[in-house]
Amino acid sequence: MDPRRSIYPSRGSSAKPFSLLVKPASADCNLECTYCFYLDRKELYPDHRRHQMSTAVLDRMIGTYMRTQQPVYSFGWQGGEPTLMGRSFFRTVTELQERYGRPGSTVANGLQTNATLITDELAAHLKRYNFLLGVSLDGPAEIHDRYRVHTSGRGSHADVLRGIETLRRHGVEFNVLTLVNNENVVRPRETYRYLKDLGIMHHQYIPCVEFDENGNLLPFAITGDQWGDFLNGVFDEWSAGDTETVSIRHFDSVLTMLVDGYANACYLARNCRQYFVVEFNGDIYPCDFFVQKQKRLGNIMRDDWDILWAASKYRDFGHMKHKWNDDCARCPYLKLCSGDCLKHRFAYDENPSNLSALCEGWKKFYAHTLPEFEALAKKIPELRQNELRRRAAAEAQNG
Repeated sequence: MDPRRSIYPSRGSSAKPFSLLVKPASADCNLECTYCFYLDRKELYPDHRRHQMSTAVLDRMIGTYMRTQQPVYSFGWQGGEPTLMGRSFFRTVTELQERYGRPGSTVANGLQTNATLITDELAAHLKRYNFLLGVSLDGPAEIHDRYRVHTSGRGSHADVLRGIETLRRHGVEFNVLTLVNNENVVRPRETYRYLKDLGIMHHQYIPCVEFDENGNLLPFAITGDQWGDFLNGVFDEWSAGDTETVSIRHFDSVLTMLVDGYANACYLARNCRQYFVVEFNGDIYPCDFFVQKQKRLGNIMRDDWDILWAASKYRDFGHMKHKWNDDCARCPYLKLCSGDCLKHRFAYDENPSNLSALCEGWKKFYAHTLPEFEALAKKIPELRQNELRRRAAAEAQNG
């Protein structure tokens, strides 16, 4: 999960050399969401009934990472469900970050969670150390509970809302991650309004694109056309009056590309070599969509980050991103999508020159929205200057 982006992103920031996406409980989870792409990763480690990162692996991972040179030491804690590790684990995380952090260094922690296990004690700790949470919520109960269920089959919607209230009670910053599936894809405006009515002003919409062994979309997945229609519906709601109050990650990313010329979302970048996935036992992979035996890069207990970064296997994986289809080279929107995520290109085989399953949807979206995005982008430099003047005046007044 990326750190929250302002709707008017700051000038002068740049992409990190690399960040860490950590799976401390691997694929273990207290829910059994029908569409979860990570559940079968348990099969990589059949000798472990439960998967929990040890203190030794955690210490080695944090210590060696914080000895590298990074503008920001960025940790994303995901799963499975990372809060299965409990408050004591995250207390150890922050203790180690403080122990190994250099004077003046900055640490950013993101935590992606279903929010059903959030306690007051854990929320207080997350607030103290400025964790940014991404909470999974697919919309109203009748949509959310279609796929996001407990192992008993009971829906999780009410439990998620209780978790959100706990986070709010402790002032923990969070955004909402909505997986766009076959249920909510036909209700874009309703989904957007539902989140907004809950007081949630930071949204991230993620397309559900999963294939069977023959390359066919699974029943809960969406088509490219559906994705384009969904994004356009959300955009029309947002652009009608919420551009300065509601942050939508993809829309923020488009504005960043138009104003600053770089991608702050991995699926929009031209190279996939941006972060490492660290599994519970220290195994390293290039991407959480590709935690596969044949793509394992090494293990942090015996491999150094500089060796992992320079490895030809990692470099070759990253370079696949810009080996796009010939049609992409002629597309006016290539600079805004870079051929899309490799996962969406690998329906039948791992040929990076396949068109993305969402290609037609991205075209539909940009054809509908790009003129308005470009108009918004022209306003951002002035808005930034106004914000700088406002801050300077406030500092002078406080004196």
